[in-house]
Amino acid sequence: MSINSALLAGVSGLIANSASLAAISDNIANTNTTAYKRTQINFANVVTSQVVKGRYSAGGVEAVTRNFIANQGLIQSASSATDLAIAGNGFFVVTDKGTDLTTQDPRYFTRSGSFSVDSDGYLVNDSGYYLQGWPSDATGNIFTDPSDLTQMNSINIKDLGAQVLQTSNVIINANLDKRGITGSVGDATYNGATVASLSDYANNPTTGTKPDFTFQMNVIDSGGGTRRLAMAFLKDSSAANAWHAEIYSVPASDVAGAARPGQIAQGIMRFNSDGSFDEAGSTLFGVTAGVGNPPNIALAASSAGAGLRWASALGIEAASIDLDIDRFTQFAATSTVASINPNGAPVGNVVGVEVAEDGKVSAIFDNNLVRLVAQIGLATFANPDGLDAVGGNAYVQSTESGEYSVKQPQLGGAGKIQSSALEASTVDLSAEFTGLITTQRAYSASSKIITTADQMLEELINIKR
Repeated sequence: MSINSALLAGVSGLIANSASLAAISDNIANTNTTAYKRTQINFANVVTSQVVKGRYSAGGVEAVTRNFIANQGLIQSASSATDLAIAGNGFFVVTDKGTDLTTQDPRYFTRSGSFSVDSDGYLVNDSGYYLQGWPSDATGNIFTDPSDLTQMNSINIKDLGAQVLQTSNVIINANLDKRGITGSVGDATYNGATVASLSDYANNPTTGTKPDFTFQMNVIDSGGGTRRLAMAFLKDSSAANAWHAEIYSVPASDVAGAARPGQIAQGIMRFNSDGSFDEAGSTLFGVTAGVGNPPNIALAASSAGAGLRWASALGIEAASIDLDIDRFTQFAATSTVASINPNGAPVGNVVGVEVAEDGKVSAIFDNNLVRLVAQIGLATFANPDGLDAVGGNAYVQSTESGEYSVKQPQLGGAGKIQSSALEASTVDLSAEFTGLITTQRAYSASSKIITTADQMLEELINIKR
């Protein structure tokens, strides 16, 4: 009977508009939720077969949920470097636990990048999800796999522990006085391999040769400790533009196996007539003239037991330090050091995190070291709107979304990552309030259908009276 179908159509209208009200309410409630994607209820008519000509049976309406997951929200600046937004396609891969992940543990996808470092060093967002990434190996290499989420680990900043950078290069900018002076023992008796060495003078001025110029510098050893080295120079009276040079440790007891106390290396520095350093003519610290390699000093580990090495009491690893001395000059001016710039850093602890646009996560240490930790991968889908929503503003893969493909940011259609930024909700309050009004009116109209059909049925029943 058509009246009955009208009654049912009115009920379907109430149900459909109730669903619309629920979606609008969800949208309004999540106006300030990071990276929230609005949901919309569309309406589709239901058609019943018309069996008898001249009669019509109402089919009613059904609610169809439409997700706008692929829509990009406005990217807004944030105060924390671990607040991350995706500009473009892709989702962060997250899990609900940080450690002991197995292949059976679920992986989720989200664009909510409000991450922070928890007490255990993991990057966790406001919903409690742990950010996943491809880990960096000991040499700083990262190996990616676009089809296997189990190759990603929960990113942990504190796993690195304290870090040390051993000195491997020293850049020196100095001038040696072309006028020179004669050492107290004299150039004629100088011999870098005997008691008349410059390093001997540092330990026993009565026997060693006094240098014309000496300076000291600090280098970092493998244990993060500071070792002091001295460079000493003596003008060669037999050659206008040549200098004897030595490098030795201070104190001498830091080095074992040396020809003279503390002595690490010796050689000749030569200069051109214009005062510039003559690299090709120098035989400094064991480097053959003209080979083009920087002078290098090398000491074996404390445990070596023989040869030139660090003293056993220090208990440190071998050192190899290049000396960049191209900036040395020889002018008729007082010998002086303009700058000494060694690389290396003492023991340092993590004090910050930085995330690059390509997803590389680095730990910043209080000794100015920066260490690569991992690279964030972004999961892309053929149909992001087909993802199934779960709690915490996250999603799981579905048959409608298609298979995931995890990509490096900025490659293969994946977006870039913006640090100190968050993606805003895609909810437009003005549109939602408008929808709220129309939904209310439609609900009232549907209820009117029911009351009208009820009155008509009552009239039909009253015919018998």
